Amino acid sequence: MALRDSDPAEVGGYRTEDRLGSGGMGVVYLARSASGRRLAIKVVHSQYADDDEFRTRFRREVAAARRVSGAFTAPVVDADADAPHPWMATLYIPGADLGTHVREHGPLPLPRLRGLAAGLAEALRDIHRAGVVHRDLKPANVMLAEDGPRVIDFGISRAADHAASDVLTQTGRVMGTPPFMSPEQFASPQDVGPAADMFSLGSVLTHAATCRGPFDSPSPYETALRVVEGEPDLTGVPAELLPFIRLCLEKHPKDRPAADELFTLLRDGGTPGPLLVPGTRAPRPVRPWPGARPTEPAGTAWPDAARTGRGETSHALPEEADGEPGAERHEARRPQPDSTPTEQRRPPRDPDGAPGPGTERTRSRRRHGLLLISAAAAVALAAIVTTTVTLIRDNDRPPSSTARAADLPDGWKPWAARAKVPKDIGSGMGRESFQNCAVVDTSLLCAGAQVMATRFDLAGGRNTWTRPVDATAPRTLTSDQGSIIGTGRGRVYAYQVDEREMADGAGPLFTYTVSALAAGTGKVLWRTETADGQMASAPDGEQGGAVAVPEGVVTSYGAQGEQYALLDSGTGEIRWKRPEPQGADNCLLRAAAERAYLICTTGRWEQGTARTTVSEIGTSDGKLRWSVEAKGAQDLLGRDGDSLVLSNTYSPGKGLTLLDVSSRELTAVRVSGKQAEASGAYLRRGTVYFTRGSGGVSAVSPRTGRTLWDSNSSVEQQGPPAASATHVYFASPSGRVAALNVSTGRIEGTRDGRDDSGDPDNTSGAPLTLVGDALYIPYGDRSVYTLDVRTL
Repeated sequence: MALRDSDPAEVGGYRTEDRLGSGGMGVVYLARSASGRRLAIKVVHSQYADDDEFRTRFRREVAAARRVSGAFTAPVVDADADAPHPWMATLYIPGADLGTHVREHGPLPLPRLRGLAAGLAEALRDIHRAGVVHRDLKPANVMLAEDGPRVIDFGISRAADHAASDVLTQTGRVMGTPPFMSPEQFASPQDVGPAADMFSLGSVLTHAATCRGPFDSPSPYETALRVVEGEPDLTGVPAELLPFIRLCLEKHPKDRPAADELFTLLRDGGTPGPLLVPGTRAPRPVRPWPGARPTEPAGTAWPDAARTGRGETSHALPEEADGEPGAERHEARRPQPDSTPTEQRRPPRDPDGAPGPGTERTRSRRRHGLLLISAAAAVALAAIVTTTVTLIRDNDRPPSSTARAADLPDGWKPWAARAKVPKDIGSGMGRESFQNCAVVDTSLLCAGAQVMATRFDLAGGRNTWTRPVDATAPRTLTSDQGSIIGTGRGRVYAYQVDEREMADGAGPLFTYTVSALAAGTGKVLWRTETADGQMASAPDGEQGGAVAVPEGVVTSYGAQGEQYALLDSGTGEIRWKRPEPQGADNCLLRAAAERAYLICTTGRWEQGTARTTVSEIGTSDGKLRWSVEAKGAQDLLGRDGDSLVLSNTYSPGKGLTLLDVSSRELTAVRVSGKQAEASGAYLRRGTVYFTRGSGGVSAVSPRTGRTLWDSNSSVEQQGPPAASATHVYFASPSGRVAALNVSTGRIEGTRDGRDDSGDPDNTSGAPLTLVGDALYIPYGDRSVYTLDVRTL
């Protein structure tokens, strides 16, 4: 991804060339040394530079990264933890991470799987010998380099010989990525040693073999329970690797193999033998595993050997979070056993007061199991979405919200509500539906039929204010469709129109304005006119008339929409305006990864002469930074990694086009023939979903065109979906919802619709909004309802 105007030209004397990724804690750049060597430089955001604890962590990270640098990691070249913006430079490792590779190409074949297992065991052997425990081994932190796997991102690792005096751990933080964490990371993080990495290795290898983890669940709470007490689901793991993976996933750390043991046996083609009871010559009793095949050893174990117990801290390259269950690293406050009231250690309860998942099951378990589960549940539910030091590659995702560290917004309960509209805008014919919604702080803002914007309380659904698109237009006129353009800090951008008849009766005149409204109160912060005339273009975000970027709103401008301009986010003032390219028949404004693009089409699509020019708009001055021409009429779906993903405007399923934003190279991606009848295409978390009005849905890799699965959602006329790491959600105009497993396409939950008015043949569902586990579904006449996706 290209550098931005605000990016530094150099860091620590190294010239920056590109962005590799960005996240909440900083940015990672591709840079070159004086000798021409490519480097990955992580630069911390300035707001963390004054945090003494953060600087302490960063210094430890640098020290540990240097300690483990070698053939199996990303060697540290240079660093400055005391700089105004702390930074660390490592060698750049080309290649995809394991999570991305599996998502795009499916499970690894057995030879590559065995090679991956040996390579990671060898890497962990060297890491543990250096006295470091990684503590966050997962698919996103495994780079598939040409010479074998590399383990990256030591941001929460630690030296085990300092564990007892590690103040940062003793404060009660539990760190890791829940689906790939070990039981002891939930229950006793200060005692975590090398065996925790071996447990994570078993989960990573299962993911590589089956495209899912052994403890995956839509609920973080249930994931924690499964890790601590549940049996792993190893269905689909090749029989040859089952004994190795099973022992890595043993609950007790001493029952797992050491990295050097595992590497030796994988290298030599050995088979695990019985594990000896410590201090004796007797083998440990063999415990059968549920679902074991008759031809496979049911309880194989490793020979006992001395376990190392050292580890420390580091961080190397950005991680790819998309497509992995619970792919963000989490940091949470764990209840202290000597001070936490009993009520806080009980399994959480649902909003209606009923016991939460697994409550009845935990009552019959031993006290030891209860303590482990209560710790895991507290971690999972108290702050499961609070991320710590993590860097992720830019990607197309549903808009983020400011919901705090919880699965559900504070005070959330299931609700359904209809917007209260002024009597003078009345009701038109048929369904008066919302066009889109967005989240700002504790507000759900929606726009659509005759509504410029209206606010629902995110937790309780109370409708506190509504503003009409045009409060003065007669009911015979047509300006009745509102649209949320985007959001900023505490505000929502929307447009308004003044529609009136011409004096000679020749038709209507339109005056369009863009407004910034305070999300909580609906107060107009600023209002700027963008067009006035009979041929004026609406600054409609859904139709490509305007987009929101950090600097403000880029909108069509002029009497006939012949220009585009930037309205300042703070004042609404026009900072610049530019004419559209000459000869373009139709231009749309689109946004991806906080950048604005101009998509202009020329020629006639039905005659096969259409061409599309994609240009990036420089938000500092409005100039086009670059332009690339593609065949056919194309529209922008979003961004996946370093590429923009384009689809055919009129026949979305005919194929995809990738545009590399760094090299400007175009790549045509074929998709299977069954997608030809698709009516919609949506990029969500690295996957393109092709939809058909009958309810059909296909998931396709934008990189390869490979169909990951094809399913019938049971939802007709579904609108744009929302996606989590585990499920993709679709809804109909009446509010019927279906949850499909992102890996298999299998329907794993549905909810009946709430409204059957209107003509379903002429409308589609509105875009869904997902905030943690709360899904917001527009339906019917200016109505919204919400549900906890864990109840589907």
